[in-house]
Amino acid sequence: MPVAKPGQIVGLLGGSFDPPHAGHVHISKAALQRFGLDRLWWLVSPGNPLKKNGPAPLAERMQAARAMMQHPKVTVTDIEADLGTRYTAQTLVALRRRYPGVRFVWLMGADNLAQFHLWQDWRWIMENVPVGVIARPGDRISARMSKAAKVYAQARLPGRASHVLGRMEAPAWIFINVPLSNQSSSAIRARGEW
Repeated sequence: MPVAKPGQIVGLLGGSFDPPHAGHVHISKAALQRFGLDRLWWLVSPGNPLKKNGPAPLAERMQAARAMMQHPKVTVTDIEADLGTRYTAQTLVALRRRYPGVRFVWLMGADNLAQFHLWQDWRWIMENVPVGVIARPGDRISARMSKAAKVYAQARLPGRASHVLGRMEAPAWIFINVPLSNQSSSAIRARGEW
């Protein structure tokens, strides 16, 4: 299990990481800096309920993710498999129970915010954990116009306040622009490189 102490701010970047790539590393480093995180955990999921085709075996993705992400503040973990959770909200409930006093921030790319309203218990997530949204190529407008962005428009903080997100009470979310990376796991798979 990853280590975190009460009072620490831990960013959570969930996904299938099928495969992990330099874009994941790029947004992780940007999130550490911009959101003032003490730690960041990659939550390599056993599977994605919104995708009909399963990912590569978890052990393969974990090995590749650990080889890809080399940073002293980032931990690559398959904690969802250990917890037996399938959905983000379930994972967050279990993590908050297991790590009392730790302040979690859910991190996602703009592409995920655009379809966030399809996630199970998405409103619970927004109302219980601050959310940091990171720009992705081609998804900025669709994310900002998404159902979740509209429903929680009053909870959106300006990008210049990103460093305090982890200390804010939910609902609170911030959209930040960072230098963009065109890498994507689906493009890597489509080219047959994974």
